[in-house]
Amino acid sequence: MEEKGNNAKIIDLHKVWRAMRREKKLYYKVLPIVFVLSCVWIFPQPRYYETSVSLAPESGGGENGGLASIASSFGLSIGGMDGGGDAIYPILYPELFESPEFLVSLFDIQVTTDDGELTTDYYTYLREHQKKNWLTKPFTDAVRWMKKLFAEKRPDVGGGAAGKINPFRMSEDDDALMNLVKESIKCAVDKKTDVTTISVQDQDPLVCAIIADSVKQRLQDFIIQYRTSKARLDVEYYQKLSTQALADYEDAVKKYSDYCDSHKNVILQVNISERDELENKMSSKFNTYNAMNLQMEAAKAKVQERTPSFTTLKSASVPIKPAGPKRMLFVLGMLILAAFITSLYAARDEFFVQSNQTSH
Repeated sequence: MEEKGNNAKIIDLHKVWRAMRREKKLYYKVLPIVFVLSCVWIFPQPRYYETSVSLAPESGGGENGGLASIASSFGLSIGGMDGGGDAIYPILYPELFESPEFLVSLFDIQVTTDDGELTTDYYTYLREHQKKNWLTKPFTDAVRWMKKLFAEKRPDVGGGAAGKINPFRMSEDDDALMNLVKESIKCAVDKKTDVTTISVQDQDPLVCAIIADSVKQRLQDFIIQYRTSKARLDVEYYQKLSTQALADYEDAVKKYSDYCDSHKNVILQVNISERDELENKMSSKFNTYNAMNLQMEAAKAKVQERTPSFTTLKSASVPIKPAGPKRMLFVLGMLILAAFITSLYAARDEFFVQSNQTSH
């Protein structure tokens, strides 16, 4: 039993090598064919470029700041427990990049190609100016046409223009375009340091850098908008109250002034009492206006206090060399894979005989 187990693990490499040499003509046929097919497939593939930006958002202060710092050293995040009580903290930023509303908002970004021949919005650029593999384009177009031909009819929601796409209900083309953006733009967050890295892939190096910088700015604007939303609502509320209080005060001043002008040298107590009442109302309206004005200024200060700051650790730059596709590596990998499969086929008899011998 043990001998059979040991024999099952032994492979005679000399016999395998001789079997491979006997089938060397097969290698001469397979490898050139694989080489040609690999080149035909990979070389028409459009090149793409990649760039990235990194930024460190302001961490929430408050009483839990020290605790959050200690937790981050162990790879944990308690961003939602800071004094600000934010519902969105850096670890959730990648989820934002999955949001249709955020992705659709990027379509109105103005881009310019590296050769300077095209300046348009990102939506038009993706829809009409993307390079495609000329070899597979007829096939993909035919598949797309067949899918539309046999697809179940649905209400025509129409193709949108930049800035006019409804994220709630998009056409199939717009949804495909949004998925393309989702695949091209990635966001990653370091759980220990909260450093956010945004990477962008595109066929044009200048467009790649423009989109990376714009997405970074959009992310900052979104976070600032979120963090200050409550304070800005307070500013609007107190500004409205302050404006109304000012109008009431001015109206009280006018009534008091008109009454005083029309009742000069009056000694009747009833007139004096009415004048004092108007004066008291005017003073009350002024105090109300002054209080609302102070509240409005405090709310404005709160907006500034709640506005986070961002430190850009790595700015966007126009990439010089393409990031892919790795044509030589692809061809080499296909040749190695083809050689391996051919070797298994060439030595199949040796493996089969060896397995029969060990089974008896």
